[in-house]
Amino acid sequence: MKKVLVLGGGFAGVETAIYLRKQGINTTLVSDRDYFYIYPTSIWIPTGDATKEDVSVPLEKLAKKHGFEVIVDAVTSFEAKEKKVTLESGKVIDDFEYIVVAIGQDKMKPKGVEHTLSICGKPEEAVELNKRIEELVAKGSGKIAMGFGGNPKDTSAVRGGPAFEVLFNVNTMLKKKGLRDKFELTFFAPMEKPGLKMGHNAVEMMHKMFNMTNIHAQIGSKIISFEEDGINFENGTKLESDLIMFISAGTGHHVLVNSG
Repeated sequence: MKKVLVLGGGFAGVETAIYLRKQGINTTLVSDRDYFYIYPTSIWIPTGDATKEDVSVPLEKLAKKHGFEVIVDAVTSFEAKEKKVTLESGKVIDDFEYIVVAIGQDKMKPKGVEHTLSICGKPEEAVELNKRIEELVAKGSGKIAMGFGGNPKDTSAVRGGPAFEVLFNVNTMLKKKGLRDKFELTFFAPMEKPGLKMGHNAVEMMHKMFNMTNIHAQIGSKIISFEEDGINFENGTKLESDLIMFISAGTGHHVLVNSG
């Protein structure tokens, strides 16, 4: 029987493992987490409408149902010609006929990005976003900025949708709590027309929704750096904020960059 090693426990990796098992192929999946995290529904974690556990499924549960094996370990490198994979634990896997690479991408790291949290980063960041928002709600007022960045070398490596979704979720939550007028919400992005890949009509509708919900927009200027209390832009302005949610653009995964 053919043996396939799938690297990555996200949507691509899990779907691949399930499909291969349906074809009767011996399949092992490697993931650095012991659970499958459903990123699209994690947009409800910052507002407390869902928990990390609500949007997570144990990989062992999926493996048992579909018949594939799971190794919980991080991939540090792999050699394509030799079909050899090295894991963080030091374990070397080299007895598979095929390897499917589904480890996704790394995130670009602009200056000061450690002062931000991301809904598209580690699951723990979504939980921390919820904690920080609850602290501001308890305080009774605040400034919140949410947005995304771009990669000039690859304009397709942008994850903008979740920024809009979380921002509107926070707007709705604050309205329900009767606190919306006590908060300043701002969307930011370096592009002149963020969201353009969804079409011109989508961009126009987004601006209408910003106006309807009194959400400010800081767009069209390169992000220079993040600080604990705000964001610096190339045009010389600084967007002050008590909480910054930033979705960094994607770039090549370090494992692929460092592998042969």
